[in-house]
Amino acid sequence: MTSGKPQIEVRSLTIAYGDFVLLKNLNFSVNRGDIFIIMGGSGCGKSSLLRVLTGLTPISGGEVIIDGLNFGRASAERRNEIMRRCGILYQSGALFSSMTLAENVALPLQQYTDYSEKLIKELVDFKLALVGLAGFGEFYPSEISGGMKKRAGLARALALDPEIVYFDEPSAGLDPISSKLLDDLIIDINKSLGTTIVVVTHELASIFDIGTNSVFLDAGIKGIAAAGNPKDLLKNPPNEQVLQFLTRGAK
Repeated sequence: MTSGKPQIEVRSLTIAYGDFVLLKNLNFSVNRGDIFIIMGGSGCGKSSLLRVLTGLTPISGGEVIIDGLNFGRASAERRNEIMRRCGILYQSGALFSSMTLAENVALPLQQYTDYSEKLIKELVDFKLALVGLAGFGEFYPSEISGGMKKRAGLARALALDPEIVYFDEPSAGLDPISSKLLDDLIIDINKSLGTTIVVVTHELASIFDIGTNSVFLDAGIKGIAAAGNPKDLLKNPPNEQVLQFLTRGAK
């Protein structure tokens, strides 16, 4: 589904906390329609990079360009406009426990649109069906499995028909079958809706099954040690560290 046209451009990006520089001189592009993987070992800055891309952490240096807009320098109003075109699925699903699945999915529609309650209900039913949860709208998060919580969180992330969806370790806490079902769902959404998807993960099965492009972050150099389709990186690893990560030391 990738179009070859950058939707997200990261230029000379630095991520720092006070005097501590976590990542520096990051340069990469996410094309429209990509399933883009951010990978690397523990502590390399994957989640911190995602937080910068989603506007949750300020940029220390460099630029993040989303659909031609300099995200770091934009006004609060323009940043909010961009973020309404993005969805986020957090590790836990981040559902409100006191609300039903339908109420969770309806919340962004109620906050950011002037749709009628009838239309919102129809859209909620559609989004839940899209992620395989038709008929579960009146269930509470405590009444469903971990995999179903992730899918419900995805339904909420898709509520406003985002152009970009960010995933933070979507397979965390899931058994292999549930993880595979979620991967298949990510691919289906990408293909059917043309959604650009950015995924932080260290799970090899997911990396190879869904990834069309990627960056490998290296804590040692505080930057990008490799970039490209994960399968191509496995065939021609640029260094031993990337090879070890992509094979888990099996080669």
